[in-house]
Amino acid sequence: MKWAEVRAEYPNEWLVVEAIQFHEEGDVFVGDDMTVVEKCPDGAAAFAAYRRLHQVYPAREFVFVHTSRQELRVEERRWMGIRTGA
Repeated sequence: MKWAEVRAEYPNEWLVVEAIQFHEEGDVFVGDDMTVVEKCPDGAAAFAAYRRLHQVYPAREFVFVHTSRQELRVEERRWMGIRTGA
């Protein structure tokens, strides 16, 4: 599905989607073709579902997103260290 189709089918929803086709523009992930994996009641649930799916399937490209976005463009953030509890 294209992002416009996802938005039309799931208006104003939190989703976890899997990118079937995507491209990167610098540090920005742009979804071209995707499938909806899970519909979630809120952002916290979407993030939890994303984390669970990413742990089980680390090689697949999952994104959690709200369909109010006009475009599916996600900035990739790279972690530069290790956090420890003090």
